[in-house]
Amino acid sequence: MTAPFLVARNIAKRFGALTALANVDLEVRSGEVLALLGDNGAGKSTFIKILAGAHPPSEGEIIIEGSPVAFSSPKDAAASGIATIFQELALSENLSIAENVFLGRELKRSILGIPFLKRREMRQRVDGLLQELDAHISDPEAPVGSLSGGQRQAVAICRALNLNAKLVIMDEPTAALAVAETRKVLALTRRLAARGCAVVLISHNISEVFEVADRIVVFRRGRKVAERLAAETNHEEVVSLITGAHPDVRALEKTN
Repeated sequence: MTAPFLVARNIAKRFGALTALANVDLEVRSGEVLALLGDNGAGKSTFIKILAGAHPPSEGEIIIEGSPVAFSSPKDAAASGIATIFQELALSENLSIAENVFLGRELKRSILGIPFLKRREMRQRVDGLLQELDAHISDPEAPVGSLSGGQRQAVAICRALNLNAKLVIMDEPTAALAVAETRKVLALTRRLAARGCAVVLISHNISEVFEVADRIVVFRRGRKVAERLAAETNHEEVVSLITGAHPDVRALEKTN
């Protein structure tokens, strides 16, 4: 087994007197989909915000490719290869697909001291990413506002890959999508892992998780209470872990 891309050790997060996370240990490996499950308020969102650089941990450390890191902003996390695709996609509807993918990182050339965008090169790069992901989008110049929900997820993934992301965090990527669009996004998720990326998926849809996840981690009341290989568990056990009915969770919560 290869070394993990990211290791989180003893992660805790407190907001005043409220403990949102306590003693979370987790490994994320390249080429796998790791699903984080749990009820609202279980600590999943706080944990990914720490990984994304939006919140510093109150305790614990994050190690990436063997080296400890400390993020003071999402920009720091991005520089370490972490991209987060939140449920509310930060895409500009009036801009083209290519412009969104390169937003803030446009390729430029200078003629007589005047900067010009390398539009053809950007289009070719985006077209290559779309084809690699089998996203079924033929025109990188199409405005994002004309795309379906699943296609917009593909654009957000392309932007992450264009930032050389090695870990992509996907927060409820299929929320509010129709069945056909959901299928496309789940396929994109697997293709990301097949490409060698580490993928962390947050979802409330357990059936979808079993379609794409290699490992499942359950959060409950700010703690990691279980970790299972997806192939070695089932829907019923995961539900019992989330609700606290599982004997392992009851025993853990008695000690805490």
